[in-house]
Amino acid sequence: MAAGAIGHHRRVVQASRTLRYDSLAALFTRGGAVVLSGAGLSTDSGIPDYRGPTGLARRATPMTFQAFTGGAAARQRYWARSHLGWGHIAAALPNEGHRAVAELERRGLVDGVITQNVDGLHQAAGSTEVIELHGSLHRVRCLGCDDRTARTELMRRLAEANPDWAGSTRSALIKPDGDAVLDDDTISTFNVVGCVRCGGVLKPDVVFFGENVPPERVAACYARVTRAKSLVVLGSSLTVMSGLRFVRRAADLGIPVAIVNQGTTRGDPLASVRIDAPLGDVLGEVLAAG
Repeated sequence: MAAGAIGHHRRVVQASRTLRYDSLAALFTRGGAVVLSGAGLSTDSGIPDYRGPTGLARRATPMTFQAFTGGAAARQRYWARSHLGWGHIAAALPNEGHRAVAELERRGLVDGVITQNVDGLHQAAGSTEVIELHGSLHRVRCLGCDDRTARTELMRRLAEANPDWAGSTRSALIKPDGDAVLDDDTISTFNVVGCVRCGGVLKPDVVFFGENVPPERVAACYARVTRAKSLVVLGSSLTVMSGLRFVRRAADLGIPVAIVNQGTTRGDPLASVRIDAPLGDVLGEVLAAG
C-alpha cells in the first residue's frame, strides 16, 4: 500500500474511532444510562475473566450448584481453594473503569449499575446504585437457615479450623471467581466449618453455574432497564443469557445499546454503538469529553 493510501486509511480509522467515542459520550451526556458490567471491567484490577483476553478459566471448570450441594468432597474442594484465593479478591482495588462509572453516577449521568461481577469493586469505587446480579463473594449464606454473614468472619473461622494447613503457604493460580488451583492431597486435609446458627452447609452468596438468579433480582434489573434512556455494556461477552436478556429487552423497547468490550459479543447485532478497546481508555475519554 502506498504511503498516501496508508495515511488515508489511518485517517478513516481515526475518524471512525472518534465518531464511536463521541456517540458513546452522547449517550451518557443525555443522562439516564444504565451500565451492565462484566468480568472484563475487573481485569485491570488483577481479577481474570472467563472468556476475554485474560481467559484463564477457559482451561478450568467452575463449581456448579449441583456439585456443591451434591457432596461433602465437592464442598471441601471449593472451600479449600476459595480460602486460598479469597485474599487475592479481597485485596483487589477498583480500577480506572470502576472509578469512571462511579464518577458518571456522581454527575447524574448513570442511573444505576447491573453487574455480573461478584467482587464488590463498583461499590468500593463509590457507586451506590448497584444490583449484584450474581451476588457477592463478600457474603456467605447458609443453605439451611438462610442466615447471611460476612466472608471475613468465615475466613477467620476457617483459619482457626486449619492452623497448620499446608495450603496456607502456597502461591496458587487464581481463577475468576476467587478459586485457586490446588492439588488433591492438599485439599483432602482442609477442614470445612458449618453455620454457627444451625450447623448447616455454608455457600458463598453468589449464583453458581446451574443455579438460578433469584426472580426478584431479575425483576429489579428488568425494571431498571425499562426506565433507562440507554444501556451501556462494559466488559461482558454476553455469552450467557443472564446478561444478554437485558440487552434484548432494551433493544425490544427501542432503548439505545452501547457495548464496550475487547472481542465480539452475542449482543453486537443489537448495539447502536460498538467499541472494541480497553475499558479504562474508553471511559477515560468519555469523562474528559463530559
